Amino acid sequence: MKKKVLIIDDEKDILELVSIILSESDISVYRAEDGLSGLEIAREEKPDLILLDIMMPEIDGWEVLKMLKVDEETKDIPVAMLTCKTETRDKVLGIQEGAIDYITKPFAPDGLLTKVEEILTK
Repeated sequence: MKKKVLIIDDEKDILELVSIILSESDISVYRAEDGLSGLEIAREEKPDLILLDIMMPEIDGWEVLKMLKVDEETKDIPVAMLTCKTETRDKVLGIQEGAIDYITKPFAPDGLLTKVEEILTK
């Protein structure tokens, strides 16, 4: 059965790039351009992994992560932050808030695919 990954990012170029990278590995990709849409898709599709940007309008990634982790339907879905925020305090906060990984942009396509495959096989 195909694994499902949800990407929540307000940058259309990132959504497209990550979708192309992951589709090479026979992964079903779902995309959301904002936090609210991402929460809705997460509840409906129950993805195996969520890649979540931090800096988004309206509801940022930190708020989305908190909402995912308190919702009975989504609390057990692994979340990896996918962001250009590279400071150690952001990485620590992500892990403290329940993210299982912290991937910084820009990323190497092969590196991202390897990281996602590692998470999905755990």
